[in-house]
Amino acid sequence: MEINKTLTDLKKKLEYYCSYQDRCHQEIHEKLRPFLISEEEKNTLIVYLIQENYLNEERFARSFARGKHRIKFWGNSRIVNELKQRQISQPNIKLALQEISEEEYLETFTKISEKHWTSILEKNTLKKRKKFCDYLLRKGWESNLVYEKMKALE
Repeated sequence: MEINKTLTDLKKKLEYYCSYQDRCHQEIHEKLRPFLISEEEKNTLIVYLIQENYLNEERFARSFARGKHRIKFWGNSRIVNELKQRQISQPNIKLALQEISEEEYLETFTKISEKHWTSILEKNTLKKRKKFCDYLLRKGWESNLVYEKMKALE
């Protein structure tokens, strides 16, 4: 009886955990790690969450890509790497990247690159270029875009 109560409580916790933000399978596995339940019970809970549409990796990938691009201004490379770390499948990664239109992508890149270029107070041109490139590459923007923009802004 105690085990069923625990699984029911755990199911409710997971429903809440998945309902206020989209989650991926890996996050659910991490959430379940501290609980002393069998692998079979974990899988049963995950199947339940999928069937009840609390857990949907395509939806997670799409909202992750949209959010990280629009809020944190990440480029495609960083988004893809982060999704791969979360063990999202390649087809879902492709669908996620389709959430960001080419126009929006380039517009965001132009906006943040110009803003960052003007914010760098470094007088040494080489150091300024390095800071500029490092920042944008760390954000996941493609190197060809970064280098072309650097040359255009000089």
